Order: sequence, then structure tokens, then C-alpha cells
Amino acid sequence: MLKSYQELTVWQKSIELVVEIYKLTEQYPKQESFGLVSQMRRAVISIPSNIAEGYQRKGLGEYINFLSIASGSVAELDTQIIISKKIYKNENYDKVEILLVEVQKMLVILIQKLKLK
Repeated sequence: MLKSYQELTVWQKSIELVVEIYKLTEQYPKQESFGLVSQMRRAVISIPSNIAEGYQRKGLGEYINFLSIASGSVAELDTQIIISKKIYKNENYDKVEILLVEVQKMLVILIQKLKLK
């Protein structure tokens, strides 16, 4: 039994993703601060935040719901990365894309396992 959401690998990976998105978006032009940078940062922060909040909830249904919200934020961030790649072609997206796929797969598996309970 886990003592904390911080022991969840998916939460740990999503924190890594937050750090990488911040590093990536620091490279974007200043005029992007209130556009794509803000959107990407909000979406990525939402992922570990919803994993943590769901874990702390009492009911399994609530936990699954928060994990689903986190999964939605992954899709939102994925879309923003696709847009970013079209606009800022010179940036390296490899690490964020790898982490994004890992987090998405982990969320899908965790949600499926919890639904079986």
C-alpha cells in the first residue's frame, strides 16, 4: 500500500514533465508569455495536481474522475506541443514527447486497473 501519491510513478513522471515544459517554454519569445507558454504551463501543472487531488479523495469513483481530468490535460498539452512544433521548429521536443507518452500510458493503465476494483 502506498503512503502517498508522491510514491506513484505516474505522479513522479508528470512532475518531470512539468520541469521539462518549463525549460522548453523558457526558450519561447517573451510575447508568447500570455499565450502558448501560459496555456502549456497550466495544462502540465494540472496533470500531477489532479493525480494528487484524486489520490487524496475518499471514493474510488472520485479518484478515477480526477485521473481522467489529468488524462484530459495530457491531451490538451499534446495539442499545444503540436502547435508549438509548427511555430517554434528549432526547439528540441524529444524529452517532453517521451514523457508525455509515458504519462498518458500510465494514466490509461491506472484508470483501467482501478475500474476493475
